[in-house]
Amino acid sequence: MAPIPTSPPTRPDEPGAYVGLDDREAERRARSRGWTTVRALPPGSIVTLEYVEGRINFEVRDHTVTRCWTG
Repeated sequence: MAPIPTSPPTRPDEPGAYVGLDDREAERRARSRGWTTVRALPPGSIVTLEYVEGRINFEVRDHTVTRCWTG
């Protein structure tokens, strides 16, 4: 029988907390809080929709995070 899946670890912050931060500060903070992959994208970028556990995505304009989501 297959093992019962466990929930992924929760992170101590919400994606919205990164909006408005400098992109370098946002990346430093995300890595210090356990995000294993940090992806910064320009506005309007075309991205795939696969979910990757441990990834946080930043939409960045003029070195400022304007949008943030996980996966």
